[in-house]
Amino acid sequence: MKMPLGVLSEEACIGGLQGEWHRPANAEKSSILMYLHGGAYVLGSFRTHRSLGASLARASGFSTFVANYRLAPEDPFPAAVDDAVSAYMALKDEFPKASIAIAGDSAGGGLSLALAISLKERGLPAPVAMALLSPWTDLSLSNATHATKAKVDPFFPNTSVLRGAARAYAGGNSLTHPLISPQFANLQGLPPTLIHVGELETLLDDSLLIAQRLHAAGVNVIVHVFPRMWHVWQAFAGHFREADESINEIGEFLKRYRKN
Repeated sequence: MKMPLGVLSEEACIGGLQGEWHRPANAEKSSILMYLHGGAYVLGSFRTHRSLGASLARASGFSTFVANYRLAPEDPFPAAVDDAVSAYMALKDEFPKASIAIAGDSAGGGLSLALAISLKERGLPAPVAMALLSPWTDLSLSNATHATKAKVDPFFPNTSVLRGAARAYAGGNSLTHPLISPQFANLQGLPPTLIHVGELETLLDDSLLIAQRLHAAGVNVIVHVFPRMWHVWQAFAGHFREADESINEIGEFLKRYRKN
């Protein structure tokens, strides 16, 4: 994918996790975005999400760290959650005065929620904000749009791929475990959250229902459904208008929580 101009990229290791920094021109280390990549918990890395992470860095002005985490089936739950907590706390230790936000797409969006929930449960410092791109929040695949949107979703025309990945990630745990499927978690006390999702996604209800439950839990949440868009279309930033609009809107949201 197209890399945005004006962003410096550098591989690094944070909390034992390999990843890559994307720093826009004149960025300060006082505002950091930790990004968790998608890939159904079985695929992906900081390399597959390099341009997306750099695009968000430029739009938000945050120094953005795209982190690897252990993948299933070799390393099922809770490995990814433990890795996310380790990387986040390593960033807090290295940059104790920084504002740290978290973001992720698809499985990385669900993992971002699991990270925020786990931090709350462990009494650890919360991120200042959270941005979720088409998050996968229900690995039990019980939501209606898993079926009703299948004919129009170019990525998931049936549930076979997601079902296999969900089983691999969950291992022997229930698919409705709150840190596997955050849709079933206690969401009270989570940070302000922005959710972007496409109209044509089988995961549409994963976003709409998690937004409803965040709101009911007293969380400041905004959900934006983009007409005619598919799963994680933001990966095409720099190629068409809707991708750029979403990236820019996420950037403006994060700027509200940037430390000056």
